[in-house]
Amino acid sequence: MTSTQPDVSPAVLREVCGRWATGVAIVTGNGIDGMPLGMAVNSFTSVSLDPPLVLFCSALTSSTWPRIKQGSRFAVNILAESQSDLARSFARSGGDKFAGVALRSAPDGLPALAGAIARLVCRIEDVHPGGDHEVVVGRVLATELFDGDPLLFHRGKTAGMALPVS
Repeated sequence: MTSTQPDVSPAVLREVCGRWATGVAIVTGNGIDGMPLGMAVNSFTSVSLDPPLVLFCSALTSSTWPRIKQGSRFAVNILAESQSDLARSFARSGGDKFAGVALRSAPDGLPALAGAIARLVCRIEDVHPGGDHEVVVGRVLATELFDGDPLLFHRGKTAGMALPVS
């Protein structure tokens, strides 16, 4: 079915953009009290290879991002397809998102989620206004790679990888 929408309401834009499959990541950091913080994002992408820059977007209504931002560094944990429960948990507001979550030791001191297929440690390079979000640009300081396929987000649902299309 083809549909043309004359207006671009938030609901219509969400539906249109939901046709674009993305990965799912958890941005983690430490609060000024040293406690781990985290939030789910699917707006993560690379910006530049040289210098190494990435970005993600955080809603202005987020209570987690302002506390991570105070520390000036964050980690992007790219989730494996088996981690949809983790994605849902970190997408919620409030509560202890790290309750029962397996963390692994990382020399940079930022929360590292066990089972993630990749991790980027970043320093905040810049933050830009983006409507009802902030666009956060991070300079990549270190990376880690692990085996596994990514968790995907498409049309409001998480999914795993299907067989590759040739």
